[in-house]
Amino acid sequence: MLECHWKSTLGVECMGCGFQRSLMLLFEGNVLESIQMFPAAIPLVVTIVYTAVHLKFQFSHGARNSVILFSITATIMLCSFIYKVLS
Repeated sequence: MLECHWKSTLGVECMGCGFQRSLMLLFEGNVLESIQMFPAAIPLVVTIVYTAVHLKFQFSHGARNSVILFSITATIMLCSFIYKVLS
């Protein structure tokens, strides 16, 4: 696994800390553990896959849907980060 530069330099977790471990848990089939590790992993993967497919097939509202998916993912990441910092 790659080391978080932010955490190693400042000693504080970044907004993306836990994503790699969460993705590995997701690939192993441990969905609940993946969500607990990094709640935005599944929405992030869905956003990336949807945007890639949209770029290939040009859906009629694909760009708007990509922005909505990205906004949801960013909101989950921010809420998760705030929860980690406050707890």
